[in-house]
Amino acid sequence: MVTNAGKLRATFFNIIPSPVVTQALASAGADAIVIDQEHAPVGPENLHAMIACTAGTKCLPLVRVTMRDEGMVKLALDFGAAGIVFPLTSTAEEAAECVAMTRYPPHGRRGFGTFVGHSRWGQTFEDSLTHLSNTARCNLLIETKAAIRNIDAICAVPGISGLALARFDLSVDLGCPGRFDAPEFLAAVEKFERAATAANIPMSTIAFTQEEVKAAAARGYSGVLLGFDILMLKGAAITAMSWLDECTPTVRAGHG
Repeated sequence: MVTNAGKLRATFFNIIPSPVVTQALASAGADAIVIDQEHAPVGPENLHAMIACTAGTKCLPLVRVTMRDEGMVKLALDFGAAGIVFPLTSTAEEAAECVAMTRYPPHGRRGFGTFVGHSRWGQTFEDSLTHLSNTARCNLLIETKAAIRNIDAICAVPGISGLALARFDLSVDLGCPGRFDAPEFLAAVEKFERAATAANIPMSTIAFTQEEVKAAAARGYSGVLLGFDILMLKGAAITAMSWLDECTPTVRAGHG
């Protein structure tokens, strides 16, 4: 969603399994961080610490699970995650399954167990039980040909918080890996944007440059993924190392 100031919501992917990194990104002003359990070595112990260290900031800790796995979803939410990012959701039935995992009965089938997570949100355990809320975000990654084909039906599923266009995986599945100007990719993006806009579901996308951020805003996106922490760290290191290539050490004459 767009913030009250009219700015895009800024998100980072948290690949490095360290609460130090999570805290740094959160305190930098990120609106949300996606802690990645799909493609990163983030286990349960790291996951809890990474979620907890966003307390005291405006940053929402979201978790990308490896699949539509009820056990993973339950654990992440019980640890205090503000929501779940579901990968590879390609049909309306799968979307409805995702929503059900993040909602308490009668709206879903999430089990109660906030023994740990209530502290992240400044609640008592008793309050978390007597004031159950279905505010957990249910965000879906749109990253397959099937998802684009079924996007209108997916958008009709109640309870979806947001849709994220995963351009890397989508381009691979479309047979044009990394070619984001390919006609088939552009057609898929247009269909996605049209369906999400018509359904009034917030959209997000990758934007690694200021130009891409501006383009996303102009196309109606309300959130942007600004980077993956591990790639940002490596990129900064490569840039710093390049400074050495431009300098030749001065050889000083020895003192005799």
